[in-house]
Amino acid sequence: MGVGAGRVSESGVPSPGGAGRANSRPPSSMASCAEPSEPSAPLPAGVPPLEDFEVLDGVEDAEGEEEEEEEEEEEDDLSELPPLEDMGQPPVEEAEQPGALAREFLAAMEPEPAPAPAPEEWLDILGNGLLRKKTLVPGPPGSSRPVKGQVVTVHLQTSLENGTRVQEEPELVFTLGDCDVIQALDLSVPLMDVGETAMVTADSKYCYGPQGRSPYIPPHAALCLEVTLKTAVDGPDLEMLTGQERVALANRKRECGNAHYQRADFVLAANSYDLAIKAITSSAKVDMTFEEEAQLLQLKVKCLNNLAASQLKLDHYRAALRSCSLVLEHQPDNIKALFRKGKVLAQQGEYSEAIPILRAALKLEPSNKTIHAELSKLVKKHAAQRSTETALYRKMLGNPSRLPAKCPGKGAWSIPWKWLFGATAVALGGVALSVVIAARN
Repeated sequence: MGVGAGRVSESGVPSPGGAGRANSRPPSSMASCAEPSEPSAPLPAGVPPLEDFEVLDGVEDAEGEEEEEEEEEEEDDLSELPPLEDMGQPPVEEAEQPGALAREFLAAMEPEPAPAPAPEEWLDILGNGLLRKKTLVPGPPGSSRPVKGQVVTVHLQTSLENGTRVQEEPELVFTLGDCDVIQALDLSVPLMDVGETAMVTADSKYCYGPQGRSPYIPPHAALCLEVTLKTAVDGPDLEMLTGQERVALANRKRECGNAHYQRADFVLAANSYDLAIKAITSSAKVDMTFEEEAQLLQLKVKCLNNLAASQLKLDHYRAALRSCSLVLEHQPDNIKALFRKGKVLAQQGEYSEAIPILRAALKLEPSNKTIHAELSKLVKKHAAQRSTETALYRKMLGNPSRLPAKCPGKGAWSIPWKWLFGATAVALGGVALSVVIAARN
C-alpha cells in the first residue's frame, strides 16, 4: 500500500490504530493529499515524512493485535459490525476492494470551506509601502468622510519611529487638499470617518523631508502619526468674508507657503501663495475699511514676491516675471521685485534689460551686497556677450579688420556729397541773384 493511505490489514480494512491517528489530524494538513488511483500510489509530495512514519508505527502495532483477535474470533459473524468510525470493534474484511480504503479515508477527511480572509489591518495608501494607515478606533455608525475643500479639525500626536513623542496638537485646523499641512495628513485624513482614530506611518518624503523640523524632528525622519478626526465642515464663502477674516485666511496660507519654501518644496509653496492671493483678490460682498484694504494690499505684495521667488526656483521664468511686474504696478520702488525681475531677465539672457533694473534697485539700497554682486556679474557677462557678437559680425562680413584702411576724404560717398553741396550752393546763388535783379527793376 502507498504510505499516504495508511497500512491495511490482511483483510483489506485499515487497522484501528492507523485510522484513529489519521482522523485525529486537522483537515488543513490533508488538503495537499491526492486520492491514489492504485493501492501502490507513491507518497504525496505535500505530506511530511515524519508524520507518516508515526502513522506507520501505529499501524504495525495495531496489526499484531488484530491478528491475535482474528485467531480468537475467526468464527464470529463480522457482517453486522458498525461502520469504520467505531474503532472499538474489529474491522470488516474487504480484501477484494483494495482502493476502498483511500476513498473512505478521503471522503471522511474532505476539507471544510475556507473561512473568508480577514481584512488587512494596514491600508497601503499609495501602494508603495511608504504611507500606511491603520484604524485604531472606528468612527460611529453612519459617520461620513471629509472631502477636499472642507475644513477639518484633528487631534494629532506625532512620534518618531523609536516611539519618542515629539509633538501634540489637540486642535489642528486645516483645509483639506490645500497643502496646509504635511502630505501624510493631507492624503490620509480623507480616508477616515469623523470620530475615527487611526495610526499613520509615513516616510520622510511625506513629512518634513531632508530638512526636518528643528529642534524636534531630525532630517530624513519617518514619523508615526496618531490622528483623531473630530469635525469636518464646509469651507468659508470667500465673498462673505469680512476684511479681517480675509487677512487672517491669507496670512495662514502665506505662512504655510513659507514653511514649504523652507523645506525646499517649491511646488507646494507656490500653491499656498496662489491660494493666499486668491483669498485677497476674490470679489467681496462685505464692505471693508481703508485700513483693511491697505493691509490686504501689503499682504498681496508679500505673497506675489514670495510666489516669484518660488517660480524662480522652479525655472518658471515667464510666470516669475509676471509676478514681479504685478508687484511693481503697486509699488514701483519695491527692491525685492526689482531684484528678482532683473534676475529673471538675466536668466533669459536679456542682459541689456536686466542691468538698468538692477542699477535702479542698487540706487534705492546702495549698501545691498547681493544686488551689487549680481550687477557686477551681469556687467561682465554683458561685456563678454558683446565681444562674442562683435566677433561673429566680423566673421559674417568676411573679417573686415584685415582689409586696407581707406582715406576718410575719399570714401565711396565723398564725391556724391561734394557734388550735391556744390549744386545746392549754385542753386542758392542763382535764387539770390534773381531776387536782387527783381528788386532793382
